[in-house]
Amino acid sequence: MDYTPYEDFAREKLGFRFNDIRLLVTALTHRSYVNEHKTTHEHNERLEFLGDAVLELVSSDFLYRNFDEPEGVMTAIRAALVRTESIGDAGKELGYEPLVRMSKGEKQGSERAHDVILADCFEAVIGAIYLDQGYDTAKEFIAKHILSKTDTILEEGSWRDPKSYVQELAQKVDGVTPVYRTLAEEGPDHDKTFKVGIYVGTKLIGTGEGHSKQEAQTKAAREGVKKYHGEGKAQVIHRVKK
Repeated sequence: MDYTPYEDFAREKLGFRFNDIRLLVTALTHRSYVNEHKTTHEHNERLEFLGDAVLELVSSDFLYRNFDEPEGVMTAIRAALVRTESIGDAGKELGYEPLVRMSKGEKQGSERAHDVILADCFEAVIGAIYLDQGYDTAKEFIAKHILSKTDTILEEGSWRDPKSYVQELAQKVDGVTPVYRTLAEEGPDHDKTFKVGIYVGTKLIGTGEGHSKQEAQTKAAREGVKKYHGEGKAQVIHRVKK
């Protein structure tokens, strides 16, 4: 196969040349592609397994060294940093989607399915970098594309469960419990989209859309949290004194 697009991506987006470019190709190969192309035998699940472990170690080390918080708080922040949405977004920013090898069926799948594949590929790329370039380079890659989002996550409060957190904020600031109201339902029964609003008293503080009411409520709650944070009601996270 022609490795040129992968070599160009590594040089332009990652900033180095792979010693074994086949590792990057494998990192961007979904299992479905192997099932459809019998001449290809390797997919990215083993690299994903390795990359996930490296990502967890690097992010845990970073949080331990920089934040003076209990285990539960740091675990929640780490979960926000490495959740599927976060690393999927990092993959989109890197722009490797055109290089991902997957079956025709997966290419025609839902946006949510694509996001999961992109996130899995990101972890596999970490694994490939670790094997090819070593721990320090993998750490730099994670710091640039994942750990750099820490301040945003803290400012938005997205490391906490949004429904529990917005309820806590609403009760503390306004003395009431927020309620959710379904504002709209669209689409056929097998593929409905719900729009939900969260209200504090009569005041709408956020809206969210999703393929279930639960998903829409979570997104609405996240918007509500952002509103309270914009008003200076954020929980203070303590950093390690240098």
